[in-house]
Amino acid sequence: MPARHLHPPLWKSVSARECAWTALAAVLITLVPVVDLFVPPDIHLAHALVLPVALAAVFLGPRRSTLTAGLAVLALIAAGAERMSLTTESVLLQLCSLVGLSVLLIVISRLLERRRHEVLGLRRVSEAVLRPLPRQAGPVSIASAYRAADVGTPVGGDLYAVARTADSTRLLIGDVRGKGLGSVGDTELVLGAFRAAAHRQSPLPELVASLEGSVRWGMNERGDAAGSLETAERFVTAAVIEIPDDDPCVHVISCGHLPPLLFHQGTVAALDTADPAPPLGLGALADGGYTPTTFAFVPGDRLLMYTDGVTEARDGKGDFYPLLERAAAWVDHHPGRLVQAVTADLRAHAPAGLDDDMAVVALQRDEPRAAGVPEDPEDPEELCGR
Repeated sequence: MPARHLHPPLWKSVSARECAWTALAAVLITLVPVVDLFVPPDIHLAHALVLPVALAAVFLGPRRSTLTAGLAVLALIAAGAERMSLTTESVLLQLCSLVGLSVLLIVISRLLERRRHEVLGLRRVSEAVLRPLPRQAGPVSIASAYRAADVGTPVGGDLYAVARTADSTRLLIGDVRGKGLGSVGDTELVLGAFRAAAHRQSPLPELVASLEGSVRWGMNERGDAAGSLETAERFVTAAVIEIPDDDPCVHVISCGHLPPLLFHQGTVAALDTADPAPPLGLGALADGGYTPTTFAFVPGDRLLMYTDGVTEARDGKGDFYPLLERAAAWVDHHPGRLVQAVTADLRAHAPAGLDDDMAVVALQRDEPRAAGVPEDPEDPEELCGR
């Protein structure tokens, strides 16, 4: 079952917000000439007309900002006419100041609208590149959370994807060198290669070898096209796992990535692979190919996979986030609650924010009778603002 859409229809949220701010701006503009009738002549309210224009610039877009500015100028003229002081130096100066500030605010509003369109476009691109993980894949329940390093950017250099074969579930989690928008191209390259090959029945080492070949070729192509001298420094740390439907185990191949955490019968431990491989893109350094390490993974067990945006988050003292130590308190959490606990605790540890992209994926092997039934109706990705 795919994760539900996190954002309400755009026209509904925008319409309600625009109506509220339009009404507020209209009330403020109307009040100035009305209140001006009842205040002493030495009290001037013209400066208050800048407020509705500023509100419109931020919340209503350039068109309504222009209309609001025009109404504010008319309100100032009406107030001056009421006092028979429209041609005085004071009122003319106020009028010129209001017009000048209004023009500046309209320009700012146009820039803000352009930025909003860019963010909306990025969100659509991110949904195509980094697709939401399903809540269920065979006998495996899944929950995830993601946050890009660049504020307002929905996708960065961390990545994850799930694929089903005829008898197993495969998952990739990785971290492209770099962060934010600058690494999106490599993120798309890795995810495309995984989606093209992971559903096939080829053994896990062949899948990872295929990823290595695709990633190395793609990075070399892009490096040659851009004339880059840094192709040799581009790589992707990744972990690829396979969970057979009918065999209570998990096969793990680590390409320079952080070890998954296994939650089993009230304990938590890091799954260090016996023969880790170099990161994707540096596969020429691998001597003996790719060898999976197999661990027991029985019904009720959970796996937590993550990127270094989690473990390298620092608190005010500069200390790294102690994920393994904190995870001991969450041994009974199902995937949804586990991801919620990690993201909430991470925010508390680093209240100033994260400096790197962050991805977290929790998986649980369900009891046979529970296979295919989503366990957690809540979506932990809402906690990260994706």
